[in-house]
Amino acid sequence: MKLNFLAMLLVSGMAAAACADSEGFILSHPNELKWSDVASLPPGAKIAVLEGVMNQAGPITARLKLPANYKIPAHFHPGIERVTVLSGTFNYGMGEALDTTQSKSLVAGSLIVMPPQMRHFAWTSEETVIQLNVTGPWGITYVNPADDPRKK
Repeated sequence: MKLNFLAMLLVSGMAAAACADSEGFILSHPNELKWSDVASLPPGAKIAVLEGVMNQAGPITARLKLPANYKIPAHFHPGIERVTVLSGTFNYGMGEALDTTQSKSLVAGSLIVMPPQMRHFAWTSEETVIQLNVTGPWGITYVNPADDPRKK
């Protein structure tokens, strides 16, 4: 019995050491995030990329900090988008145009998983932080091209 226990400790210790030594290990602390402006969203949003590169293939984990009274017009993405609300209230709706009366208020802990090309919009009434989990390259296409801040 002691031998089985020692073998189990040895194997689990080797597995833990392999995880700690493996390439690609990421440890992120909220106080160490580097926030920057997001050219593809209306002014005011900030992004911190925790994993990956937004315009390259591969897994991406990023956080978006949206100010109070912020609006993201109707848009869609080329791939599956997973959004987790970390703080604040993220008001989310589906459709071809931003309509605050046709949205659902999502609090911290809420999750949205959207298929590629799904038209949706969002807005906030308080500062809100969301986390995106996608496979890159990430992209955004506005339903109404005039809403695209990159074209202004």
